Amino acid sequence: MRQVKTLGLLGTGVIGGGWAARALHFGIDVIAADLKPEMEAWIRGAVANAEPALARLTSAPLPPKGKLSFTTDLNAMAAKVDFIQENIPEQLPLKQRVLAEVSRHAPADVVIASSTSGLMPSDLQKDMLAPERLIVGHPFNPVYLLPLVELVGGARTSPQAIEAAKRFYTYIGMHALKVRKEIPGHLTDRLQEALWREILHMVNDGVATTGELDESIIYGPGLRWAAMGTNQIYHLAGGEPGMRHMLHQFGPCLKWPWTKLEAPELTEQLIDRMVDGTAAQAAGRSIRELERLRDDYLVAIQQVLRQFDIGAGGTLKALETRLFNDAAAKAAARSAASDAPLRLVETAVRPEWIDYNGHMTDSRYFQVFGDAVDVLLRRLGIDEAYRAAGQSPYTAETHVSYLGEVGQNESIYVTTQVLDVDAKRFRLFHRLHRSRDDVVAATAEQMWLHVDTRAGKTVPMPGKVLAALAALAALHAGLPRPAEAGRGISMQRD
Repeated sequence: MRQVKTLGLLGTGVIGGGWAARALHFGIDVIAADLKPEMEAWIRGAVANAEPALARLTSAPLPPKGKLSFTTDLNAMAAKVDFIQENIPEQLPLKQRVLAEVSRHAPADVVIASSTSGLMPSDLQKDMLAPERLIVGHPFNPVYLLPLVELVGGARTSPQAIEAAKRFYTYIGMHALKVRKEIPGHLTDRLQEALWREILHMVNDGVATTGELDESIIYGPGLRWAAMGTNQIYHLAGGEPGMRHMLHQFGPCLKWPWTKLEAPELTEQLIDRMVDGTAAQAAGRSIRELERLRDDYLVAIQQVLRQFDIGAGGTLKALETRLFNDAAAKAAARSAASDAPLRLVETAVRPEWIDYNGHMTDSRYFQVFGDAVDVLLRRLGIDEAYRAAGQSPYTAETHVSYLGEVGQNESIYVTTQVLDVDAKRFRLFHRLHRSRDDVVAATAEQMWLHVDTRAGKTVPMPGKVLAALAALAALHAGLPRPAEAGRGISMQRD
Protein backbone atom coordinates (compact mmCIF):
# COMPACT_ATOMS: atom_id res chain seq x y z
CA MET A 1 0.00 0.00 0.00
CA ARG A 2 1.24 3.46 -0.90
CA GLN A 3 2.25 6.49 1.18
CA VAL A 4 -0.68 8.90 1.38
CA LYS A 5 0.04 12.33 -0.04
CA THR A 6 -3.40 12.96 -1.53
CA LEU A 7 -6.70 11.94 0.07
CA GLY A 8 -9.77 11.44 -2.09
CA LEU A 9 -13.20 12.10 -0.61
CA LEU A 10 -16.03 10.12 -2.16
CA GLY A 11 -18.93 12.33 -1.13
CA THR A 12 -18.70 15.39 1.10
CA GLY A 13 -21.31 16.42 3.69
CA VAL A 14 -20.56 16.93 7.39
CA ILE A 15 -18.27 13.92 7.71
CA GLY A 16 -16.47 14.60 4.43
CA GLY A 17 -15.89 18.20 5.49
CA GLY A 18 -14.40 16.98 8.76
CA TRP A 19 -12.05 14.58 6.97
CA ALA A 20 -10.97 17.38 4.62
CA ALA A 21 -10.23 19.81 7.46
CA ARG A 22 -8.15 17.29 9.43
CA ALA A 23 -6.16 16.02 6.43
CA LEU A 24 -5.42 19.50 5.06
CA HIS A 25 -4.29 20.75 8.47
CA PHE A 26 -1.66 18.00 8.69
CA GLY A 27 -0.27 18.53 5.21
CA ILE A 28 -2.31 16.12 3.07
CA ASP A 29 -3.78 17.33 -0.23
CA VAL A 30 -7.48 16.59 -0.67
CA ILE A 31 -9.55 16.00 -3.79
CA ALA A 32 -13.23 16.16 -2.81
CA ALA A 33 -15.65 14.51 -5.24
CA ASP A 34 -19.40 15.01 -5.16
CA LEU A 35 -22.02 14.84 -7.90
CA LYS A 36 -23.51 18.12 -6.66
CA PRO A 37 -21.35 21.07 -7.79
CA GLU A 38 -22.79 23.28 -5.03
CA MET A 39 -20.98 21.10 -2.47
CA GLU A 40 -17.68 22.75 -3.38
CA ALA A 41 -18.70 25.97 -1.63
CA TRP A 42 -20.09 23.93 1.26
CA ILE A 43 -16.91 21.93 1.90
CA ARG A 44 -14.68 24.99 1.61
CA GLY A 45 -16.90 26.69 4.20
CA ALA A 46 -16.71 23.65 6.48
CA VAL A 47 -12.90 23.64 6.30
CA ALA A 48 -12.76 27.36 7.07
CA ASN A 49 -15.12 26.91 10.03
CA ALA A 50 -12.94 24.13 11.48
CA GLU A 51 -9.64 25.96 11.12
CA PRO A 52 -9.79 28.19 14.25
CA ALA A 53 -10.22 25.16 16.53
CA LEU A 54 -7.60 23.09 14.71
CA ALA A 55 -5.16 25.99 14.97
CA ARG A 56 -5.45 25.88 18.76
CA LEU A 57 -5.19 22.12 19.12
CA THR A 58 -1.40 21.98 19.12
CA SER A 59 1.53 24.38 18.95
CA ALA A 60 3.84 21.70 17.55
CA PRO A 61 5.43 22.59 14.18
CA LEU A 62 3.10 21.60 11.35
CA PRO A 63 3.89 20.81 7.71
CA PRO A 64 2.61 23.22 5.05
CA LYS A 65 -1.16 22.93 4.74
CA GLY A 66 -2.52 20.66 2.06
CA LYS A 67 -4.37 21.95 -1.00
CA LEU A 68 -8.10 21.37 -1.52
CA SER A 69 -9.60 20.77 -4.95
CA PHE A 70 -13.09 19.69 -6.01
CA THR A 71 -14.57 17.65 -8.85
CA THR A 72 -17.91 16.20 -9.83
CA ASP A 73 -16.15 13.30 -11.57
CA LEU A 74 -15.86 10.52 -8.95
CA ASN A 75 -13.85 8.25 -11.21
CA ALA A 76 -11.33 10.96 -12.12
CA MET A 77 -10.76 11.57 -8.42
CA ALA A 78 -10.20 7.85 -7.80
CA ALA A 79 -7.46 7.70 -10.42
CA LYS A 80 -5.42 10.53 -8.83
CA VAL A 81 -5.36 9.80 -5.10
CA ASP A 82 -3.48 7.58 -2.63
CA PHE A 83 -6.35 6.82 -0.24
CA ILE A 84 -10.13 7.12 -0.63
CA GLN A 85 -12.55 7.93 2.19
CA GLU A 86 -16.18 7.26 1.25
CA ASN A 87 -18.86 9.45 2.87
CA ILE A 88 -22.03 8.90 0.82
CA PRO A 89 -25.47 8.33 2.42
CA GLU A 90 -26.08 5.22 4.56
CA GLN A 91 -27.89 3.23 1.84
CA LEU A 92 -26.32 -0.17 1.21
CA PRO A 93 -27.29 -0.56 -2.49
CA LEU A 94 -26.05 2.97 -3.23
CA LYS A 95 -22.74 2.43 -1.45
CA GLN A 96 -22.25 -0.94 -3.15
CA ARG A 97 -22.86 0.51 -6.59
CA VAL A 98 -20.60 3.54 -6.15
CA LEU A 99 -17.79 1.60 -4.45
CA ALA A 100 -17.84 -1.03 -7.19
CA GLU A 101 -17.62 1.65 -9.89
CA VAL A 102 -14.87 3.66 -8.19
CA SER A 103 -12.81 0.53 -7.48
CA ARG A 104 -12.39 0.06 -11.23
CA HIS A 105 -10.64 3.42 -11.54
CA ALA A 106 -8.57 3.51 -8.35
CA PRO A 107 -5.19 1.71 -8.53
CA ALA A 108 -5.26 -1.64 -6.73
CA ASP A 109 -2.89 -0.43 -3.99
CA VAL A 110 -5.20 2.44 -2.97
CA VAL A 111 -7.09 1.69 0.24
CA ILE A 112 -10.80 2.48 0.07
CA ALA A 113 -12.31 3.22 3.49
CA SER A 114 -15.99 3.71 4.26
CA SER A 115 -17.14 6.13 6.96
CA THR A 116 -20.26 4.02 7.47
CA SER A 117 -21.57 4.12 11.02
CA GLY A 118 -23.13 0.66 10.92
CA LEU A 119 -22.94 -1.25 7.63
CA MET A 120 -20.81 -4.38 7.35
CA PRO A 121 -17.61 -4.19 5.25
CA SER A 122 -18.26 -7.69 3.83
CA ASP A 123 -21.50 -6.34 2.32
CA LEU A 124 -19.75 -3.22 0.98
CA GLN A 125 -17.12 -5.34 -0.80
CA LYS A 126 -19.71 -6.85 -3.12
CA ASP A 127 -18.79 -6.44 -6.81
CA MET A 128 -15.64 -4.42 -6.02
CA LEU A 129 -12.43 -4.79 -7.95
CA ALA A 130 -9.62 -5.71 -5.51
CA PRO A 131 -12.05 -5.98 -2.57
CA GLU A 132 -9.18 -6.82 -0.21
CA ARG A 133 -8.39 -3.07 0.09
CA LEU A 134 -11.88 -2.15 1.35
CA ILE A 135 -12.17 -1.37 5.07
CA VAL A 136 -14.50 0.54 7.34
CA GLY A 137 -12.84 3.64 8.79
CA HIS A 138 -15.63 4.99 10.99
CA PRO A 139 -14.93 8.44 12.51
CA PHE A 140 -16.86 10.62 14.94
CA ASN A 141 -18.16 14.14 14.46
CA PRO A 142 -16.33 16.52 14.47
CA VAL A 143 -13.80 14.41 12.61
CA TYR A 144 -11.21 17.20 12.72
CA LEU A 145 -11.10 17.17 16.55
CA LEU A 146 -12.25 13.75 17.78
CA PRO A 147 -9.37 11.32 17.23
CA LEU A 148 -11.25 8.01 17.30
CA VAL A 149 -11.61 6.02 14.08
CA GLU A 150 -12.86 2.43 14.16
CA LEU A 151 -11.11 0.08 11.71
CA VAL A 152 -13.21 -2.88 10.58
CA GLY A 153 -12.21 -5.44 7.98
CA GLY A 154 -14.57 -7.56 5.92
CA ALA A 155 -14.35 -11.21 4.90
CA ARG A 156 -11.99 -10.37 2.04
CA THR A 157 -10.05 -7.46 3.61
CA SER A 158 -6.29 -7.96 3.73
CA PRO A 159 -4.20 -7.32 6.86
CA GLN A 160 -2.05 -5.01 4.73
CA ALA A 161 -5.04 -2.74 4.06
CA ILE A 162 -5.83 -2.49 7.78
CA GLU A 163 -2.21 -1.65 8.62
CA ALA A 164 -1.93 0.90 5.82
CA ALA A 165 -5.10 2.62 7.01
CA LYS A 166 -3.84 2.62 10.59
CA ARG A 167 -0.59 4.30 9.51
CA PHE A 168 -2.44 7.00 7.59
CA TYR A 169 -4.98 7.75 10.30
CA THR A 170 -2.25 7.88 12.95
CA TYR A 171 -0.25 10.27 10.76
CA ILE A 172 -3.14 12.76 10.79
CA GLY A 173 -3.45 12.53 14.56
CA MET A 174 -6.12 9.87 15.06
CA HIS A 175 -6.49 6.92 17.43
CA ALA A 176 -7.10 3.91 15.17
CA LEU A 177 -9.10 1.27 17.06
CA LYS A 178 -9.16 -2.10 15.30
CA VAL A 179 -12.47 -3.93 15.77
CA ARG A 180 -11.85 -7.66 16.16
CA LYS A 181 -15.02 -8.83 14.38
CA GLU A 182 -17.36 -7.08 12.02
CA ILE A 183 -20.69 -6.43 13.66
CA PRO A 184 -23.55 -4.07 12.74
CA GLY A 185 -22.92 -0.68 14.36
CA HIS A 186 -19.28 -1.57 15.15
CA LEU A 187 -18.39 -0.81 18.80
CA THR A 188 -19.08 2.79 19.73
CA ASP A 189 -22.40 3.24 17.97
CA ARG A 190 -23.78 0.15 19.69
CA LEU A 191 -22.89 1.67 23.06
CA GLN A 192 -24.31 5.05 22.06
CA GLU A 193 -27.45 3.38 20.74
CA ALA A 194 -28.12 1.73 24.10
CA LEU A 195 -27.94 5.09 25.87
CA TRP A 196 -30.03 6.72 23.13
CA ARG A 197 -32.84 4.16 23.53
CA GLU A 198 -33.01 4.84 27.27
CA ILE A 199 -33.15 8.59 26.60
CA LEU A 200 -36.09 8.13 24.22
CA HIS A 201 -37.94 5.97 26.76
CA MET A 202 -37.50 8.46 29.60
CA VAL A 203 -38.59 11.41 27.46
CA ASN A 204 -41.52 9.39 26.11
CA ASP A 205 -42.61 8.39 29.64
CA GLY A 206 -42.33 11.95 30.95
CA VAL A 207 -39.57 10.98 33.38
CA ALA A 208 -37.18 13.74 32.26
CA THR A 209 -36.58 16.39 29.61
CA THR A 210 -33.74 16.28 27.10
CA GLY A 211 -31.93 18.97 29.09
CA GLU A 212 -32.20 17.10 32.38
CA LEU A 213 -30.90 13.90 30.79
CA ASP A 214 -27.95 15.75 29.24
CA GLU A 215 -27.17 17.30 32.63
CA SER A 216 -27.09 13.80 34.12
CA ILE A 217 -24.18 13.03 31.77
CA ILE A 218 -22.43 16.43 31.59
CA TYR A 219 -21.91 16.82 35.33
CA GLY A 220 -21.18 13.18 36.14
CA PRO A 221 -20.21 10.25 33.91
CA GLY A 222 -19.26 12.46 30.98
CA LEU A 223 -16.38 14.00 32.88
CA ARG A 224 -15.09 10.57 33.83
CA TRP A 225 -15.53 9.19 30.32
CA ALA A 226 -13.22 11.86 28.86
CA ALA A 227 -10.21 9.90 30.13
CA MET A 228 -11.45 6.55 31.47
CA GLY A 229 -14.11 4.38 29.90
CA THR A 230 -16.98 2.67 31.69
CA ASN A 231 -15.03 -0.52 32.42
CA GLN A 232 -12.07 1.19 34.04
CA ILE A 233 -14.37 3.49 36.04
CA TYR A 234 -16.30 0.46 37.34
CA HIS A 235 -12.99 -1.22 38.19
CA LEU A 236 -12.28 1.77 40.45
CA ALA A 237 -15.78 1.49 41.93
CA GLY A 238 -14.84 -1.91 43.34
CA GLY A 239 -12.21 -0.39 45.63
CA GLU A 240 -8.95 -2.28 46.18
CA PRO A 241 -10.42 -5.64 44.99
CA GLY A 242 -11.39 -3.92 41.74
CA MET A 243 -13.78 -5.25 39.12
CA ARG A 244 -14.41 -8.63 40.77
CA HIS A 245 -15.78 -6.99 43.93
CA MET A 246 -17.76 -4.48 41.87
CA LEU A 247 -19.49 -7.24 39.89
CA HIS A 248 -20.28 -9.28 42.99
CA GLN A 249 -21.66 -6.21 44.79
CA PHE A 250 -23.64 -4.62 41.98
CA GLY A 251 -24.23 -7.63 39.73
CA PRO A 252 -27.72 -8.34 41.14
CA CYS A 253 -28.82 -4.92 39.84
CA LEU A 254 -28.52 -6.29 36.30
CA LYS A 255 -31.62 -8.38 36.97
CA TRP A 256 -33.67 -5.37 38.02
CA PRO A 257 -35.97 -3.79 35.40
CA TRP A 258 -34.02 -0.52 35.18
CA THR A 259 -33.48 -0.42 31.44
CA LYS A 260 -35.55 -1.04 28.32
CA LEU A 261 -33.53 -2.36 25.40
CA GLU A 262 -36.36 -2.08 22.86
CA ALA A 263 -36.77 1.47 21.55
CA PRO A 264 -40.14 3.19 21.99
CA GLU A 265 -42.29 3.96 18.97
CA LEU A 266 -41.34 7.30 17.46
CA THR A 267 -44.74 8.94 17.73
CA GLU A 268 -45.27 12.55 16.70
CA GLN A 269 -45.66 13.39 20.39
CA LEU A 270 -42.24 11.93 21.23
CA ILE A 271 -40.64 13.68 18.25
CA ASP A 272 -42.15 17.00 19.39
CA ARG A 273 -40.80 16.50 22.90
CA MET A 274 -37.30 15.80 21.57
CA VAL A 275 -37.41 18.78 19.20
CA ASP A 276 -38.80 21.18 21.80
CA GLY A 277 -36.33 20.00 24.42
CA THR A 278 -33.23 20.39 22.30
CA ALA A 279 -34.45 23.76 20.96
CA ALA A 280 -34.81 24.97 24.56
CA GLN A 281 -31.26 23.77 25.30
CA ALA A 282 -29.92 25.67 22.27
CA ALA A 283 -31.38 28.88 23.77
CA GLY A 284 -31.51 30.62 20.40
CA ARG A 285 -27.96 29.76 19.40
CA SER A 286 -27.42 28.65 15.79
CA ILE A 287 -25.87 25.32 14.81
CA ARG A 288 -22.64 27.12 13.81
CA GLU A 289 -22.50 28.87 17.19
CA LEU A 290 -22.99 25.57 18.99
CA GLU A 291 -20.34 23.92 16.80
CA ARG A 292 -17.81 26.59 17.77
CA LEU A 293 -18.68 26.16 21.45
CA ARG A 294 -18.27 22.37 21.12
CA ASP A 295 -14.95 22.79 19.29
CA ASP A 296 -13.60 25.15 21.95
CA TYR A 297 -14.23 22.78 24.83
CA LEU A 298 -12.99 19.74 22.88
CA VAL A 299 -9.67 21.50 22.26
CA ALA A 300 -9.41 22.50 25.93
CA ILE A 301 -10.20 18.99 27.20
CA GLN A 302 -7.62 17.35 24.93
CA GLN A 303 -4.96 19.85 25.96
CA VAL A 304 -5.65 19.14 29.63
CA LEU A 305 -5.56 15.36 29.08
CA ARG A 306 -2.29 15.73 27.18
CA GLN A 307 -0.60 16.70 30.46
CA PHE A 308 -1.53 13.26 31.84
CA ASP A 309 -0.83 11.34 28.60
CA ILE A 310 -4.23 9.65 28.83
CA GLY A 311 -7.19 9.18 26.49
CA ALA A 312 -7.38 11.63 23.60
CA GLY A 313 -4.62 13.61 25.31
CA GLY A 314 -2.27 10.67 24.77
CA THR A 315 -3.13 10.68 21.07
CA LEU A 316 -2.45 14.41 20.88
CA LYS A 317 0.88 14.01 22.69
CA ALA A 318 1.95 11.23 20.31
CA LEU A 319 1.03 13.44 17.35
CA GLU A 320 3.08 16.32 18.75
CA THR A 321 6.07 14.05 19.35
CA ARG A 322 5.97 12.98 15.71
CA LEU A 323 5.59 16.60 14.50
CA PHE A 324 8.54 17.77 16.61
CA ASN A 325 10.65 14.83 15.41
CA ASP A 326 9.78 15.58 11.78
CA ALA A 327 10.73 19.23 12.26
CA ALA A 328 14.02 18.20 13.90
CA ALA A 329 14.82 15.87 11.00
CA LYS A 330 14.16 18.65 8.48
CA ALA A 331 16.34 21.05 10.47
CA ALA A 332 19.13 18.46 10.55
CA ALA A 333 18.92 17.96 6.79
CA ARG A 334 19.07 21.70 6.16
CA SER A 335 21.94 22.32 8.59
CA ALA A 336 24.02 19.53 7.06
CA ALA A 337 24.25 21.45 3.82
CA SER A 338 24.26 25.06 5.02
CA ASP A 339 25.96 27.35 7.52
CA ALA A 340 22.81 29.50 7.79
CA PRO A 341 20.94 29.72 11.09
CA LEU A 342 18.64 26.75 11.67
CA ARG A 343 15.04 27.31 10.58
CA LEU A 344 13.25 25.37 13.29
CA VAL A 345 9.64 26.51 13.69
CA GLU A 346 7.02 27.75 11.23
CA THR A 347 3.62 28.64 12.62
CA ALA A 348 0.92 31.31 12.69
CA VAL A 349 -0.20 33.73 15.40
CA ARG A 350 -3.31 32.24 16.98
CA PRO A 351 -6.30 34.35 18.06
CA GLU A 352 -5.74 33.54 21.75
CA TRP A 353 -2.14 34.85 21.47
CA ILE A 354 -3.34 38.41 20.84
CA ASP A 355 -3.13 41.11 23.55
CA TYR A 356 -5.29 44.18 24.09
CA ASN A 357 -3.28 46.09 21.45
CA GLY A 358 -4.07 43.52 18.78
CA HIS A 359 -0.58 42.01 18.59
CA MET A 360 1.09 38.84 19.86
CA THR A 361 1.44 39.06 23.64
CA ASP A 362 4.79 38.81 25.46
CA SER A 363 4.42 35.30 26.86
CA ARG A 364 3.75 33.83 23.43
CA TYR A 365 7.15 34.97 22.15
CA PHE A 366 8.70 32.87 24.91
CA GLN A 367 6.48 29.96 23.85
CA VAL A 368 7.50 30.15 20.20
CA PHE A 369 11.20 30.46 21.06
CA GLY A 370 10.73 27.51 23.42
CA ASP A 371 9.18 25.49 20.60
CA ALA A 372 12.28 26.22 18.51
CA VAL A 373 14.51 24.92 21.30
CA ASP A 374 12.37 21.77 21.56
CA VAL A 375 13.04 21.07 17.89
CA LEU A 376 16.76 21.73 18.32
CA LEU A 377 16.99 19.43 21.35
CA ARG A 378 15.32 16.61 19.47
CA ARG A 379 17.78 17.16 16.63
CA LEU A 380 20.53 16.66 19.22
CA GLY A 381 18.95 13.46 20.56
CA ILE A 382 17.55 15.06 23.73
CA ASP A 383 14.01 13.69 24.01
CA GLU A 384 11.65 12.13 26.56
CA ALA A 385 13.85 9.06 26.99
CA TYR A 386 16.91 11.26 27.54
CA ARG A 387 15.14 13.26 30.25
CA ALA A 388 13.74 10.12 31.84
CA ALA A 389 17.33 8.90 32.24
CA GLY A 390 18.00 11.86 34.53
CA GLN A 391 19.61 14.61 32.44
CA SER A 392 18.18 17.69 30.75
CA PRO A 393 19.18 21.19 29.61
CA TYR A 394 17.79 23.97 31.84
CA THR A 395 17.35 27.62 30.87
CA ALA A 396 19.67 29.85 32.91
CA GLU A 397 18.90 33.19 31.29
CA THR A 398 16.72 34.59 28.49
CA HIS A 399 16.78 38.10 27.02
CA VAL A 400 14.01 38.96 24.56
CA SER A 401 13.96 42.07 22.39
CA TYR A 402 10.73 43.12 20.66
CA LEU A 403 11.52 44.80 17.36
CA GLY A 404 8.32 44.63 15.32
CA GLU A 405 4.66 43.73 15.51
CA VAL A 406 2.90 40.55 14.42
CA GLY A 407 -0.85 40.33 14.24
CA GLN A 408 -3.51 37.66 14.40
CA ASN A 409 -3.15 34.78 11.91
CA GLU A 410 0.16 36.18 10.65
CA SER A 411 2.65 33.52 9.53
CA ILE A 412 5.95 33.52 11.42
CA TYR A 413 9.10 31.41 11.61
CA VAL A 414 12.11 31.15 13.94
CA THR A 415 15.78 30.79 13.06
CA THR A 416 18.40 29.78 15.62
CA GLN A 417 22.14 30.42 15.72
CA VAL A 418 24.46 28.54 18.08
CA LEU A 419 26.83 31.16 19.51
CA ASP A 420 28.96 29.31 22.08
CA VAL A 421 29.35 25.80 23.49
CA ASP A 422 31.38 24.24 26.28
CA ALA A 423 31.05 20.96 28.17
CA LYS A 424 28.20 22.12 30.42
CA ARG A 425 26.68 25.12 28.64
CA PHE A 426 25.45 26.38 25.30
CA ARG A 427 24.32 29.79 24.15
CA LEU A 428 21.66 30.34 21.50
CA PHE A 429 20.39 33.32 19.55
CA HIS A 430 16.89 33.17 18.04
CA ARG A 431 15.19 35.47 15.55
CA LEU A 432 11.43 35.49 15.01
CA HIS A 433 10.59 36.53 11.45
CA ARG A 434 7.37 37.59 9.75
CA SER A 435 6.93 35.24 6.80
CA ARG A 436 5.40 37.85 4.51
CA ASP A 437 8.51 40.06 4.43
CA ASP A 438 11.16 38.14 6.46
CA VAL A 439 11.42 41.13 8.82
CA VAL A 440 12.80 40.21 12.26
CA ALA A 441 10.02 40.97 14.75
CA ALA A 442 11.84 39.76 17.89
CA THR A 443 15.07 38.19 19.07
CA ALA A 444 15.94 36.04 22.07
CA GLU A 445 19.34 35.23 23.51
CA GLN A 446 19.49 32.22 25.84
CA MET A 447 22.02 30.49 28.06
CA TRP A 448 21.35 26.81 28.75
CA LEU A 449 22.94 24.59 31.40
CA HIS A 450 23.18 20.82 31.18
CA VAL A 451 21.82 19.43 34.46
CA ASP A 452 21.74 16.12 36.30
CA THR A 453 18.10 16.35 37.38
CA ARG A 454 18.51 13.87 40.23
CA ALA A 455 21.61 15.47 41.73
CA GLY A 456 20.39 18.99 40.97
CA LYS A 457 23.72 20.22 39.55
CA THR A 458 25.32 20.95 36.20
CA VAL A 459 27.21 18.09 34.55
CA PRO A 460 29.04 17.63 31.25
CA MET A 461 26.97 16.71 28.23
CA PRO A 462 27.34 13.22 26.72
CA GLY A 463 29.89 13.09 23.94
CA LYS A 464 27.41 12.75 21.08
CA VAL A 465 25.32 15.71 22.23
CA LEU A 466 28.37 17.90 22.81
CA ALA A 467 29.84 16.94 19.44
CA ALA A 468 26.58 17.74 17.63
CA LEU A 469 26.33 21.14 19.32
CA ALA A 470 29.98 21.90 18.65
CA ALA A 471 29.50 21.04 14.98
CA LEU A 472 26.61 23.50 14.75
CA ALA A 473 28.63 26.18 16.52
CA ALA A 474 31.46 25.64 14.05
CA LEU A 475 29.06 25.94 11.12
CA HIS A 476 27.68 29.18 12.54
CA ALA A 477 31.07 30.63 13.50
CA GLY A 478 31.35 32.44 10.19
CA LEU A 479 28.01 34.19 10.60
CA PRO A 480 27.95 37.82 11.75
CA ARG A 481 27.71 38.15 15.52
CA PRO A 482 24.19 39.41 16.37
CA ALA A 483 24.28 43.07 17.43
CA GLU A 484 21.90 42.27 20.29
CA ALA A 485 24.05 39.46 21.71
CA GLY A 486 25.26 40.19 25.22
CA ARG A 487 23.35 43.45 25.37
CA GLY A 488 21.84 44.46 28.68
CA ILE A 489 18.86 46.69 29.35
CA SER A 490 19.66 50.38 29.72
CA MET A 491 18.05 53.77 29.26
CA GLN A 492 19.98 56.09 26.95
CA ARG A 493 20.56 59.58 28.36
CA ASP A 494 20.80 62.65 26.16
